[in-house]
Amino acid sequence: MAKLLTIIGATGTQGGSVVEAALKDGNYKVRGVTRNVESPAAKALSARGVEMIAADVNDEKSLVKAFEGSSAIFAVTDFFVPFATHTPEETLEIEASQGINLAKAASKTSTLEHYIWSTLPDNQAISNGACSVPHFESKARVDEFIRMDKALHAKTTFLWVTFYATNIMLPMITPSFVATTGQYVQHMPVSPTTPITTMGDTKENVGHYAMAILNKPALTLPSKYVLAATETIAAGDMLKLWCKVTGKSALYLQVSLEDYDRLWPKWGKEVGLMIQFWEAVKEKSWTIDGLLTSDDLGVTNKLVGMEAVFKSLDWSTL
Repeated sequence: MAKLLTIIGATGTQGGSVVEAALKDGNYKVRGVTRNVESPAAKALSARGVEMIAADVNDEKSLVKAFEGSSAIFAVTDFFVPFATHTPEETLEIEASQGINLAKAASKTSTLEHYIWSTLPDNQAISNGACSVPHFESKARVDEFIRMDKALHAKTTFLWVTFYATNIMLPMITPSFVATTGQYVQHMPVSPTTPITTMGDTKENVGHYAMAILNKPALTLPSKYVLAATETIAAGDMLKLWCKVTGKSALYLQVSLEDYDRLWPKWGKEVGLMIQFWEAVKEKSWTIDGLLTSDDLGVTNKLVGMEAVFKSLDWSTL
């Protein structure tokens, strides 16, 4: 009998990618966890043989039930859902609580063999306290909680999911047309040499990493870290790539974080702090001893990079 893989956020970007990869892999029975099993997306997965279960990351008891019988769990939280209606400080606490709920429920799952936690580097530790990015810090708190649970820690692979290529569509990153100049302008609170490590196509690539992690436990356990990435590109070169794909002319304009946040209140600061962290520590942004890469996992040739994502997006309305 196939072992059970339970996937948090099965109708979302990361979880959905893992569902697709698991169905193609065929080595696991797939259970999807979502808040609303009656949604069109949930029903579509049910029709394809995914066991859909309702649970809420804010409710540990519902997660314990959803995890029953699981051999493997893919766990993810989304900082930016509560961020839409809460302050950064409040959202940090909310997401940390959600991640800890997931970890507690996983720890109570007697059948669990492998726990994949989608997380981010500890920006404060890497920058020696110089940088503070709320959506990195919330996940770091969960990492620390997992490390304190020795049994769960031994079953955990920490998956660092890097910059989504589709983030180019975010208002504070998409180049804006300035009619009086006849060209597009991308405002960024960092220098154009700032390195951006990207996940490429998140909907495609997260699943490849997750299944490789599960299929190679001797490599990815205990307590290993995996970097999910396709390439590292300078901020200015990312804009040049956008120009190449769209055929448009664009100017890279560095602005202060304060002005960036004035243009896109709250969201500008959160995204800006992240990019400034990468500028401050550069190649140290995504490093840790023993870090596993796509080459280690044998998935490099399966990954879809940033240029392909840019080409797949609709730029006709800009």
